[in-house]
Amino acid sequence: MIDFLIWLEETRPSTWMRESGGAFFSSLVFHSIGMAFVAGIHVVTDLRILGVAPGVPRSLMRRYLPVLWASLLVVTLSGLALLLAYPAKALTNPVFYFKLAAIVVALWIMRALMRGVLGDSRHDPLPAPRKAKALAAVSLVLWVAVITSGRFLAYTAKVMLASHLLY
Repeated sequence: MIDFLIWLEETRPSTWMRESGGAFFSSLVFHSIGMAFVAGIHVVTDLRILGVAPGVPRSLMRRYLPVLWASLLVVTLSGLALLLAYPAKALTNPVFYFKLAAIVVALWIMRALMRGVLGDSRHDPLPAPRKAKALAAVSLVLWVAVITSGRFLAYTAKVMLASHLLY
């Protein structure tokens, strides 16, 4: 694993991401803005399922899906760029894997909600089922965990560059 990380961090794209202030900074900005949209759409949708803004039909939340998917693409690409800059920093940190797992579970929950209570306008006048409310509550907790763990990545890394492990 160390050999792979050293090789990766010595590639031209990795070096460029690390040493080009503009590339790294731009990736951070795009990642932050993208996460704001991804997490924000989830939070608004979860809160609607939990009963906030009862005058807004739950099925209308589907209108945000194109923005969600576009933002998720931005987050993924900018996240890969950030990972490329410091692969050992992320790939040797358990917090990074926790963040990814929380994202996967939260996206799975959204998919389940879209297929159920958010997917059909016939559900709008009815109270959200308990299962949907429970999933929305778990989703809220997961997005708080994603954002918090993302911030912790800057402070919990024990290794910045794999090549430093050789000395």
